Amino acid sequence: MVGKDARIKRANLKSWKTQIIVFTTAFAVIGSCFVLRTLSESESASAQAPEKRRPNSGPAQRKKTKPANANVQQASAATPAEVQKVMAVVNGEQITRHELAQACLQRFGNELLESTINKQVIWQACRKREISVTDEDVETEVQRMADKFGLSKGRWYQLLQEERELTPDKYRREVVWPMLALKALVSNQIVVSREEIEQALESEFGSQVRCRIIVLASQEKAEKVRAAAIKSPEKFGKYAKNYSDDPSSSVEGAIPPIRRHLGSPDIERVAFSLQEEQISNVIPFGDKFVILKCEKHVAPVAISAEMRRLETMKSHDRIQDQKLRAASAELFKQLQREAQVVNVFNDLQLREKFPGVAAIINDDKITLRQLSENCLQAYGRDVLAGEINRRLLMQQLKRRKFTVLDQEIDQEIARAAESFGFIKQDGSPDIERWLSSVLEEEDATVELYVHDVVWPTVALKKLVTQQVKLEEGDIEKAFESNYGERVEVLAIVLGNQRQAQKVWEMARDNPTVEYFGRLAEQYSIEPMSRENGGVVPPIRRFGGQPILEEEAFKLGASGVESLSSILAIGDKNIILKCVGRTTPVVSEMDEEIRLELIKDLREKKIRVAMSREYDRIKKIAQIDNFLAQTSQSPKRTNGSELFGAKQLNDGAKRR
Repeated sequence: MVGKDARIKRANLKSWKTQIIVFTTAFAVIGSCFVLRTLSESESASAQAPEKRRPNSGPAQRKKTKPANANVQQASAATPAEVQKVMAVVNGEQITRHELAQACLQRFGNELLESTINKQVIWQACRKREISVTDEDVETEVQRMADKFGLSKGRWYQLLQEERELTPDKYRREVVWPMLALKALVSNQIVVSREEIEQALESEFGSQVRCRIIVLASQEKAEKVRAAAIKSPEKFGKYAKNYSDDPSSSVEGAIPPIRRHLGSPDIERVAFSLQEEQISNVIPFGDKFVILKCEKHVAPVAISAEMRRLETMKSHDRIQDQKLRAASAELFKQLQREAQVVNVFNDLQLREKFPGVAAIINDDKITLRQLSENCLQAYGRDVLAGEINRRLLMQQLKRRKFTVLDQEIDQEIARAAESFGFIKQDGSPDIERWLSSVLEEEDATVELYVHDVVWPTVALKKLVTQQVKLEEGDIEKAFESNYGERVEVLAIVLGNQRQAQKVWEMARDNPTVEYFGRLAEQYSIEPMSRENGGVVPPIRRFGGQPILEEEAFKLGASGVESLSSILAIGDKNIILKCVGRTTPVVSEMDEEIRLELIKDLREKKIRVAMSREYDRIKKIAQIDNFLAQTSQSPKRTNGSELFGAKQLNDGAKRR
């Protein structure tokens, strides 16, 4: 099948659930990040599972979290009078808070139920011991963490959102509050002794031993290496380099100075007992065997009385914090073991028995409403964007009197399975294996996949399919693109004109292929060409990069090993070196190839049309998003924005 080798790559199958709630990328045409990649090699199926995108950076301004001396459930159990009932209005149609909460619950209920149960268990322990963690406590801890890393609170929130996908509100509720509550529960059990502080000060300022180390898996081998090192102590570093199983072998066994009370007592005892230049016996250490060579004893650091007082306070706080973390973790495990938890949400029979209940923890109930509100707080903005998109499509289908049929849903799933290479031995799409692959890394269902991915794809296809036309010239170009002659080139991609001019002159002055490859390895900013000495996929005609194609085939016509001019494409500068041409395997288009080309080309044109149609629908809509606090008025459309078959076909040809 045309382009099948490229399409069966499955790099984008994971983590679709979070991404797909804003489903525009489910049908968008996937562009190439490297200008030499052609359209058919980079496009993927419509009903695929796209990569998870990170949320927009920058902390959102949120209200403070609820205090812990109020029931944790109440943080998400506001009455209808206390919350905004309408979350968005799309062309006059409302999306209510209840509808959005249910959509969030459907997608993330299982995910958030566990954390909700854990918080409830912690809250119950706090209630029992009359412990309260307030909003002020939470904000103080956030500020402390930001100060610890030398950041403002705003920058700390932003970093958490960018790196860990934690919104400020979620960070306070899901991370900081449980941590502070657990610490409060164990704080009266924590005692820092004078001996522990003295050991910490000795670790920091006491004597040290500089050593080299050899680590081996076999005691027999360790004894042989030690015997050789005893005979030639000056070669200890070389023995470490040649035989040690430790990463320090790359620096001939050199390790940071050994200090007291920080690691293995046996290793420390042996290290401090050695004389300079003395080699230790073989020391068992876990499943390894260690040999040390003492190089120098370092005297303790003298500190003033005031510095000692400050360091004593720091050591006390550090040890206390370590003990609090360890005790908190152990207490949490104990609370989980002792808690009587009934998961109603995942049991249909229990749902009938306990209507409106998500879970029961030690006789306290978490309601479905509370869980759905938790889901809304955590994921409401993203889910609402998806619901708005879906509502726009539903309105367009209704206006044109179209209906998405179950048969069309099944056909799209089969097409996606086939596009990604999930084929049975008889040649039919392996739908069951495809669905398992899509859902394997997500806590989702086939129904959710159909709702969020397949249905929008089918809906958009129905809106544009009749506008897409194929011409004979399109088929001929597709045949030339897929089966025609290609130019084999090396490429160097550079970021600025000055650097490109310098590299081009060097390539011109030394015209060999080998030298061009070395230039690519040294200067190209594109990973593929840099790592492969300039080698990139052969360039074909009608692949979506007309400037590159024209230059490549011009080079190919003038003979092998010819050098291009500097090609400015976007913000990149590209230099090509022609090294030859491929010989087409297929010279004539038979009926089977023709049918496959028509099928493939039509699908590509439909995807281009789908993307444009979605943009048009979004542009002409009146959307008031009260959750995100944004509003969009319809933009006037002109002839170029209203689709016609000619515009669609021309757009697909250009791609």
